[in-house]
Amino acid sequence: MNSPVEIHVDDLSGETTLALITAHLAGMHDTSPPESVHALDIDGLRHPAITFWSAWVDGELAGIGALKRLDAERGELKSMRVDDRFLGRGVGRAILRHIVVHARENGLTSLWLETGSTPEFLPALRLYESEGFVRCGPFEDYSLDPFSVFLTRTL
Repeated sequence: MNSPVEIHVDDLSGETTLALITAHLAGMHDTSPPESVHALDIDGLRHPAITFWSAWVDGELAGIGALKRLDAERGELKSMRVDDRFLGRGVGRAILRHIVVHARENGLTSLWLETGSTPEFLPALRLYESEGFVRCGPFEDYSLDPFSVFLTRTL
């Protein structure tokens, strides 16, 4: 990537941020049955246990990501999405690494996530596994689901 990725806490009020969240939700519903879609809507992302970030390249929204604090030691990655125009340019990895650093700095000892199992999610799985996440069973309120893959990483 030529230009740096700037990542900031986002208050979920910007038009471009809201549009990317809407596209993210639509994409999840296009690839998974409704009962297998665990992406949070805008109101869900505004929960006090969630920190939401947006990533920018040259003044353009390039991606989003969120961290939900599950308890004193564990956090869950939510709503990781890179705008299609920025795919393959390291934006997702930059967001993921930013969230890992934030989680560590805030005393979390592990991160967890659920992502899809269909071919569309293979790039995300490769990213997570390349950053030290390993497959595990369902956590929190999740159940075994053929459309879900669960991963965790010790910090």
